[in-house]
Amino acid sequence: MREVDELLNVDDPAWPLLLQELSGTDVPVEVLPGDAETGRASLLQLQVSARSNLGGIVLNSGGLLVDSGWLRIFGSPGAAHAERLPGLAEINAMPSTFDPAWRPGAGLVVAHDVLGGVFALNGGNPREAGRPGEPGEILYFAPDSLGWEALGAGHSAWLSWILSGGLQEFYGGLRWDGWRSEVSVLNGRQGLSFFPALWSAEARQDLLATRRRAVPMAELLGLSRDSCLQFDGADPGFLGVA
Repeated sequence: MREVDELLNVDDPAWPLLLQELSGTDVPVEVLPGDAETGRASLLQLQVSARSNLGGIVLNSGGLLVDSGWLRIFGSPGAAHAERLPGLAEINAMPSTFDPAWRPGAGLVVAHDVLGGVFALNGGNPREAGRPGEPGEILYFAPDSLGWEALGAGHSAWLSWILSGGLQEFYGGLRWDGWRSEVSVLNGRQGLSFFPALWSAEARQDLLATRRRAVPMAELLGLSRDSCLQFDGADPGFLGVA
C-alpha cells in the first residue's frame, strides 16, 4: 500500500496538462471547485496517484460538468457544491475512513449521463463479474439497450475523446432539438426519465414523441436495473449510488 504523500508528490502530475486540454477544447466543460481533504482521502482509498487523470480530477476538482451537464464526471466536491454533483467517493460508496480491504467491486463508476447511462472503469476480473472488456477499460451501461459496452479505451484516452468532441457522435440518435436548455436546469443528482422508455421500439422510432421528466438519478438507475431483471434476469450490477 502506498501512503498519501507518495500518491500526491509526483514529478509529473496530470492536472496541469489536463487544464491545458480543458482550455483548448470546444466542448463546454465546467470545472467545479473541489475539497482538498476529500480529494486526498479518495486518492488514498483508490491507491491512484496524481500522475493519472483520474487522480488529478479527484484531487483537484469537484467534478466536471460536460455539455451543460449532459455528462457528469465525478470528483471531490465541497459541501457547497455537493448538491450540484455528488462526489466519486459517494457514488462508489467508499468507506468514510481508509479501509485497505475495500475494492470497487466489478468496476469504479466515474461518470453518469443525464439519460441514466453509466461510465465505469473495469475491475480486475471482468469475466467473473459478467462484464465485457479488459481490466482498466472504460465500459458504458447504455439505457437504450440495457447492457454494458466496452469502449476500447482507458480512462485518460476516454477523457481525451470526450474533450475532442466524441460525445456528439456517441449520442447522435439520443439528442433532440432543445436538449441543452432542458438539461442545463438539472442538477447532478437528477436525470431524465423517458416515456416510452429509451429501450422501447417507440422511442427508437421517434425520440421526439417521447415525454420527458426530471427524476432523481437513483430512481432512473433503479428503473434500468428493474428492467434488466424483468427482461432477461441479468443483473447489470453496481451502477453507482445516486
